[in-house]
Amino acid sequence: MIEDLDTLIMFHLFGLPINATLFYSWVVMGVLVLLSWLATRHLSTDLKASRLQTAMEMIVVSIRTQIKETSGDNPAKYMAIMGTFFLFIGMANLLTIIPIFKAPTASLSTTMAFAACVFFAIPYYGIHNAGIKGYLHKFIEPTPIMLPLNIISDFSGTISLAFRLYGNVLSGAIIGSVMIMLAPFLLPLPMQILGLLTGTIQAYIFALLAIVYVSSVSPTEPFIDTFQYD
Repeated sequence: MIEDLDTLIMFHLFGLPINATLFYSWVVMGVLVLLSWLATRHLSTDLKASRLQTAMEMIVVSIRTQIKETSGDNPAKYMAIMGTFFLFIGMANLLTIIPIFKAPTASLSTTMAFAACVFFAIPYYGIHNAGIKGYLHKFIEPTPIMLPLNIISDFSGTISLAFRLYGNVLSGAIIGSVMIMLAPFLLPLPMQILGLLTGTIQAYIFALLAIVYVSSVSPTEPFIDTFQYD
């Protein structure tokens, strides 16, 4: 497993050593599970819905809308995997406002795992949308001569997702640390605000590109959306 310097930090949980990437990934998952439970424990369909439920509904509708606009397909089909990417990456970057927290997305192991999920999701959804024949046909478009390049494109595209996310998150953390060392009393707050903004953008870009790759094979039947967005 490829690890950077931050993830070489070891923790001990119940006597078992774990690296920082795994530990902080569990922290992110724990926070997401807790927020989901708090938002859904008293679900309401009237105007008395809690603020947390309202916020969660806005996030879900926004993700659903973006998936529909990008793929032109049923957003519910991709909601689980794409919503997970966005929420995990976004929350991991949001938690960096805590000084001791290290974003697991600053580890190549995490981003490569995300890329592997996208890589295997491409044929899964492609076959689901158009069948095996329809999915394999994309590799010989627009001409059979393009077969090797199309295969390489699928592989290299998903790998680039991993390195793009890893490089952006890690470089942001390094630049922030350097700037805070140079001006520790002036820059922490602006750098944290900038980090939250860029982290949200990185979560959006990764999820958006993943949607593009996963929905590259269109379904054989057109999708008619009956979901109410109001």
